Amino acid sequence: MSRPTKTTRRGVKGLRWLGAGAAAGVLQALAFSPEMTRLTPSAPFVATLLALGALVLLLHSVERPSQGAWAGWGFGTVWLVGGTGWMYVSLHRFGGLPSWLAGGSVLLLCAALSLYLALACAAWVRWRRRRWLPDAVLLGALWLLAEAARALIFTGFPWAASGYALVDSPLVALAPWLGVYGMGQVLITVVAAVVLVFSYQVSVRTRAGLLAGTVALLWAAQAWLAPVSFVRAHGRPLDVTLLQGNVPQSEKFEPQHQGEALLWHAKQLVAAKGDLVVAPETAIPLLPSDLPPDFWAALLKPFHQGGRSALIGVPLGSFEHGYTNSVIGVSKDTRGLEGGYYRYNKHHLVPFGEFIPWGFRWFVDMMNMPLGDFTRGPRNAPSFEVAGQWVAPNICYEDLFGEELAARFVGVLSPAPTILANVSNLAWFGEEVAIHQHLQIARLRSLEFQRPTIRSTNTGATVVIDHLGVVTDALTTNTEGVLRAQVQGTSGLTPFARWAGPWGLWPLIGLAVALVLAVIRRPAS
Repeated sequence: MSRPTKTTRRGVKGLRWLGAGAAAGVLQALAFSPEMTRLTPSAPFVATLLALGALVLLLHSVERPSQGAWAGWGFGTVWLVGGTGWMYVSLHRFGGLPSWLAGGSVLLLCAALSLYLALACAAWVRWRRRRWLPDAVLLGALWLLAEAARALIFTGFPWAASGYALVDSPLVALAPWLGVYGMGQVLITVVAAVVLVFSYQVSVRTRAGLLAGTVALLWAAQAWLAPVSFVRAHGRPLDVTLLQGNVPQSEKFEPQHQGEALLWHAKQLVAAKGDLVVAPETAIPLLPSDLPPDFWAALLKPFHQGGRSALIGVPLGSFEHGYTNSVIGVSKDTRGLEGGYYRYNKHHLVPFGEFIPWGFRWFVDMMNMPLGDFTRGPRNAPSFEVAGQWVAPNICYEDLFGEELAARFVGVLSPAPTILANVSNLAWFGEEVAIHQHLQIARLRSLEFQRPTIRSTNTGATVVIDHLGVVTDALTTNTEGVLRAQVQGTSGLTPFARWAGPWGLWPLIGLAVALVLAVIRRPAS
């Protein structure tokens, strides 16, 4: 029998590192599970601490960059499968793909997105200095570059970024300063410093000092940074009504079921009291021209005549001019606008759902979905004025891109938003996990900008979030309901809004690159 070749032995060892990384990735995936939050709000923070600690230990033990790449790839793939596995529901249950193809597609996408982390881990093994502080700083910088790459390349898909697990942790105080990716960088840097100071030859005094400093840092984050407010109350509170139709995805675009959903939303819109009523993404699933005669005019008329306003999710456009996934704003002040309404067109479109990436028409043709090739709206869109407040709509996973929302705070089209409004339809993705994770995302956006967020969704989470990221009012998910609440808008800019508004993520990326260069250019001791 022939002996295994050197290449074969390396391949087997690579699979071992892949498996070890995947085992650590399970903990990171759990940080984005609703079950963890039910245990205690701090459970996701603890899970991600343990996961990152295990990853640092694993990377410390490897000898070659290729082994680090295997470990990082396994960690990232399991992390993302656990964090985005709900895509299987849309592909299989609603898209009609065979289970093996739907599952395989999710796995391949997560494996591809995890290559950024694999490269970062390989680079860390290659460039580490064998000194705890430079190596911790290096890993934090490379981690940020990997997460920024996932957020930006090929339109970006940063769902389940590490910082979202920190929404109920002491480090959340950094949100209005650094944003979600800066929070993730600080966390992995601190975790790496603690792990490595006990892994390298370091004096007891240094170890004790680092532990004390870490505890002091967490305490300072809670005691000093958390109360810092960059905003003030703006105007009077709005009386808002948020609709949650709970229309099953299997019925939403079926003609025999649309009438009932249309009538429910129209009835609730017209009957709503207060200053503003908000209906979810595609609450009206048809173009206005395809609606029953006089339905559209009757829907807008009460808002044109009275003191109330409405934000309504509806597709707009035509074959000649293109279609948009839109939110319209209606009030007495919009009567003179084209169509009689303010219009927000979704800017960050969903691949496969709202546009078809080049070369993937064959994949889309296999699915039974009402897919559209929508036209992209402007990035810096004006806000909608309601009783002295400036409400900034965004649609579905657009609120995943805080750096894009930040552009609205430095534009000249209208005053900066005082309230963020998200309309979504997560019925595509199951009944729980995606809803829970999207709420984590929305809470962190409120923290980054210190703005309240109102969310009107088809199945949940329909909530009001205050400017400190706390859910103050909520409907039960996966139920039909109407939520009425008071929302106090805020004005003023956080540091995050000031730097991300004009420059996006590039200041963080530039800082990370500078840190990497500073570490690798210094000779190892």
